[in-house]
Amino acid sequence: MEGMENSIRRRQKAVIDRLEATYRNNRIGHAYLFDGEAGTGKEEAAIHFAKLLLCERPQNAVPCETCRNCKRVASGNHPNVTKIEPDGQDIKKEQMSSLIMKMTRKGYEPGRKLYIISRADRMNVSAANTLLKFLEEPEGEVTAILLTDSYQSILPTIQSRCQRVSFLPPRREEMIAKLTDAGITASMAATVTMMTADIGQAKQLAENDQFAHMRKTVLKLIEASDRNVHEALLFVQSEWLPTMKEKEDVERGLDLLLYAYRDIVSLKAGLQSELTFPDQQQMFRGLSMKMTYSRLSANMEAILQAKKKLYGNMNRTLLMEQLVLNLQEGLTLV
Repeated sequence: MEGMENSIRRRQKAVIDRLEATYRNNRIGHAYLFDGEAGTGKEEAAIHFAKLLLCERPQNAVPCETCRNCKRVASGNHPNVTKIEPDGQDIKKEQMSSLIMKMTRKGYEPGRKLYIISRADRMNVSAANTLLKFLEEPEGEVTAILLTDSYQSILPTIQSRCQRVSFLPPRREEMIAKLTDAGITASMAATVTMMTADIGQAKQLAENDQFAHMRKTVLKLIEASDRNVHEALLFVQSEWLPTMKEKEDVERGLDLLLYAYRDIVSLKAGLQSELTFPDQQQMFRGLSMKMTYSRLSANMEAILQAKKKLYGNMNRTLLMEQLVLNLQEGLTLV
């Protein structure tokens, strides 16, 4: 556990310094919104803050790590700390109502009560409105920590009631260099560093055969779409759907597809940015000459809409067929 604490302090020094300063100055807020890319350490920072607020013998605004409270927070067994995650696709109103009932009930141990909401952008409208009422009228020593990879997806009314704490990603070039030093190919290192900002997770992903197959499948879909719509639709049935079995797989596949189109835009514009698929420059350059900026923009918007529909419970086969039809429209000579 010591290692993790050192790691989060090293990776997000500005964030940890800020949280410890609020403790030192006794200016602890009722609600915080931790936002940043996947793998930037939001959850580790939330646990660190929870330990600090409940620690029996903190020193210089740093949790001791050895007292009973620190150990219980670390193991997820402290009764004053509650964590909520999406139940299926989203966080539901019932989960939020149950949390608030728990938070307002007496009989807790002394000290502050904290609740950590993972993937807070996945709250459905009813859950978000239930939380909003609680944020507007907090009772006693209660602190909410909302975690999100997608700040813009959080309701503005919730944003305005939280102190925003932004987590910076590490420099991508440094991560790619570390991964290539560890024997990962430069092209795979470039791809996985777009999927996570955590070097350990990136390495695991790079060495995962299923992810490598997923990456190939995304590139094959782009090639099939370039040839003709019938081939692309057949490919969805024969290869995409058997590869992307879970919702999380489809989401990851759509992210990769989006990054591929971003690469095409970068090449069309002659930008010197680090590509997600540096090994595909020849194919992407060819596509960049066939497609207008407005069409590329429409394709990226179609992929973003497909991601939204994915978590709105739309049939996955229908979702992908619709997306392929939208993407195919863009492949006309200009």
